[in-house]
Parts: sequence; C-alpha cells; structure tokens
Amino acid sequence: MSKGSDLLIAALENEGVEGIFGVPGEENLDVVESLRKSRIELIVTRHEQAAAFMAATHGRLTGRPGVCLSTLGPGALNFTTGAAYAHLGAMPMLMLTGQKPIKNPRQARFQMVDIVGTMRPLTKMTRQIVAAASIPALVRDAFRVAMEERPGPVHLELPEDIAAEEADAPLVPPHPIDWPVASPHAVARVAGLIRAALRPLIMIGAAGNRPRLVDPLSDFVRRVRIPFFNTQMGKGAVTGSSDLYIGTAALTERDYVHDAIDQADLIIAIGHDTVEKPPFLMDGSGLDGPGGARRLVHVGFLPANVEQVFYPDAELIGDIGANVVALADHLEGHTAAANSMFEELRPKILAHINERSESSQFPIIPQRLVHDVRAVVPEDGIVCLDNGMYKIWFARNYRTRVANTLLLDNALATMGAGLPSAMMAKLLNPDRPVLAVCGDGGFMMNSQELETAVRLKLSLVVLIVVDGAYGMIRWKQAVDRFPDYGMTFGNPDFVAYAAAYGAQGHHVGSAEALAPTLRAAFDSGGVHLVAVPVDYRENIRVLVEELGRRDRNG
Repeated sequence: MSKGSDLLIAALENEGVEGIFGVPGEENLDVVESLRKSRIELIVTRHEQAAAFMAATHGRLTGRPGVCLSTLGPGALNFTTGAAYAHLGAMPMLMLTGQKPIKNPRQARFQMVDIVGTMRPLTKMTRQIVAAASIPALVRDAFRVAMEERPGPVHLELPEDIAAEEADAPLVPPHPIDWPVASPHAVARVAGLIRAALRPLIMIGAAGNRPRLVDPLSDFVRRVRIPFFNTQMGKGAVTGSSDLYIGTAALTERDYVHDAIDQADLIIAIGHDTVEKPPFLMDGSGLDGPGGARRLVHVGFLPANVEQVFYPDAELIGDIGANVVALADHLEGHTAAANSMFEELRPKILAHINERSESSQFPIIPQRLVHDVRAVVPEDGIVCLDNGMYKIWFARNYRTRVANTLLLDNALATMGAGLPSAMMAKLLNPDRPVLAVCGDGGFMMNSQELETAVRLKLSLVVLIVVDGAYGMIRWKQAVDRFPDYGMTFGNPDFVAYAAAYGAQGHHVGSAEALAPTLRAAFDSGGVHLVAVPVDYRENIRVLVEELGRRDRNG
C-alpha cells in the first residue's frame, strides 16, 4: 500500500518528470515529503506565476508538460495567468494544486476557492482527485491530454486527505501515439493548387514551430524552394540561413514584408493559429480568387478556425510533419521558376528592416539594440522576450537560424514571463547562452526570481530596456492621438538591485558599450543585469509615420 502523494510522484516519475517548480503550502506537505524521497527535484520559486511560466516554457521547448505546484486558494489563483499563457500559446503543462480535506473538512471554508471551476476555461482538463487509487490513471490521462494537439495546460487538484490516503494502484505506462495524416487524394489536390499558382508564398505560424517539426519543415522549404515568411510565434521554425526567408509579419499590415504578401496569389499557411495577432488581413481585396482575395491553403494538425481575416480555400489536416513531406514529394522541382519576383523583393525588404541598425544615437534606438544582441548571441543562443514595444522590433529585425532560439509570446502577450522563461531555457540548455530581454515594466513584475536564478547558480544575462514607462501602451496612446498620460513610473537603481540579490549589475552609457557589456557578462558567468536606456521615438517615426506614408502612397 502507498499513500496518494507517493502514487502521484511515482506517476510523475513514470512520465519522465525531472523537476517541479512552485511554492508549496501546508496542503502539499505529503507531496513535498514524497518528493523528498524521489528522483524529482523540487525547485522553489518566489511566486507561483513564475513557476507556471517556467513549466509552460518547458512544454514549449520539449513538447512534454512542465509541472508546477501550489497550495490552495491564493497560491492556486496565482497560476491563472500562467494557465492562460500556456492555453493561448499551446504549451503543454501540468498544474498541481492542494486543497483542504474533502472527507472531513475541519476549517470550514478558510482559504477555499473553487479552483477546478476557475481553471475550467483556462485549461484542456481540470479535475479534483477524490480517491488515491485513481491517481496513476488521472496523471497518465493528464499528460496525454496536455500533449495531444492542440497542446495546452491541464490541472489536477489533490486534497490533503486524499494525498494521505492509502491505496494500491498500478502505474499506467505511456504509449506511443501515431498522428493521423491526410489522405493521398487531399495531398494531391493541395499540391495541384500550389503548382497552379504563379507566386506562391509560405507562411509559418505558431503550430508550425513545435519541436518535432524542425527537421521536416526545414526540409520542406529547402525541397520546394518556395519563399516563406512567418508569424511572430512561427519565427525560427525553419533552420539555416535560408535565402528563401522574406521576413516576419510583426505587424498586421503596411510593413515591408507585406509587399511580398500582397503580391502572392497563393499563401500556404503552415500551422497558423488564429490566437496570434493577424499577420495580414483577408478583407476581400487583392488578387483574383474567391471573394476577390488571394487563395489560401491551411496546413494544420487541426482544421482552421475560420475568422473574418482568415478563411482558407483548401485544408490539409493531420500531422504537419508527415503531410509536408508528402506535399514536397509532389512539388519538388515544380515551383522554383515562379519566384523571380520574390527574389527581387527580398533584399529590398530586408534592407529596409535593417536601416539604422548601426546608429550611434543614445539612448539607444531599437534597431541598434536588436542588431547588437544578434551580433553577441551565437546562432544557437536563446533569447527570451518579455512583452513590450521591443518585441515588435525583435520580431521584425532579429534573424534566427536555429529553431526555438527566439522565444516570444504573441498569444496572451503577458508581461512578466521573460525572466522565468529564460531561466527554464537555461535549465534545459545549460551549455548554451541564454538572454532575457525585458522592459523595465515587465521585468519588475517578476524581478524577485533573480533570487531563484542566483540560488540555482544559473549563468544568465537579463537585458532591461529602460524607458520609465509602459512603452507599448504609450505608443498606442500616441497612435490614437490621445495625450501622453498615466504610463510613466520610476525605477530602482538596477545595479544596486542586482547586487541585493547576489547578481551583477551594469548600466550601459553609450550605444557602442552595449555589445561589449553583453559579451563580458556572458563570458564571466553568473547572473547579470544589464540596463540600457532606449529612445522609443523610432516607434512613431518608423512604425507610424514611415509606414503610414507607404500606405498613403499606395
């Protein structure tokens, strides 16, 4: 006989779990004791939200659920932002929360909140465990649900009397899953549409950026020789320094990459998830096709979500990896001749995007910031973005050559995730440089995790982009011609702040000093905070005025 908490930890070991992140409470004490005797490491964070972000990033980078732990009530509620982050971002994650005894509650309703009900709209599955003997089957089912397409978070609530209850139940072994593939007829029909197009263009979205798709999708692009662009969360799905890359749709319209999108008569949308901000608008205008718009093929694990701005003419449903291999067998050698127009556009688009990238202006402008980060971080280094105005500039300007080396969130787009996601990326990739890029607003939302990073002895660099404001909202305020009001704040001395946590801090005093400061931080190891002031007037000059003139000039 084993108690419920022992069965839980044995079931997690059975799933290959090596670490659990979180803030335990008294309702978790049986679980903590079972963890103490297991192979699984308990990594205590300073806030439950950070633990959830770390678990979600584990799922994003590995394809297998990360696991986070909290107590009942207030601790469990702190998981909700992380649950939404994983739910919208399609990241597999398991949240474990405690609860008061359910068979003999002796504290009435103290701290009790309906967490199962709270989690229902934020998860793929949420259950309260009511019998210890059911734990192995529930854990196996939770992992299966979290990983199957579309991936996402699941939640199990373990009351403390069930954790202590004795039971005898065998573990349920994981089983391999073969993903369905499209029929040969469907592949041939879609291939015929693509061969008939004069100017086909590939778009890679968030669901095309799963870890298991790196090789088949990269091979597909190389074999069919069709130019491609990506959404923000599709960035990095294709490896290598490809001469077929057109750019990233960091904005919905008017940007330079839209010169190519507007010329395409067929877009092959691989893995597009409409949870992302639209990379372009299907508004009934453009080239010939149904409704007067260009044709669109959706290639996805699941059927497309038809939206006002996204409605495919054909779909290829099933395992994206297997389907693009089959599609390439039909297309290889039949598409390259149609791409001369894109070959002319590509250098012009990339040249516009890289304008002023070596400017010495200080405070530093975003183009130089991205340029210097790209110059310092090696090709396999990982850059994890928080959410702020700089995210648009990194999406537009940062070139990735290795998959999953620029982690950004274009789904929930929450602040506060940058540092925890970078910590998880470093734990999974201890030999690769990892950089967190955070605005001063987003950084302070989970800055307490500096202590966690120092305690774990991570070598991690955190670049803080300082403008003393919630910069993206301030930009939107200016775009909408509202007065500048209510978005500014003060900051601590970031060098002293880093030292208080046992990290090292650096102020950057010139544009030319950024790259050497970052290099020195990476070389010396440990946790470093690098604060650089930014001039966000480029947001208006480029993203509003310059692109607005392009729109007016047709």
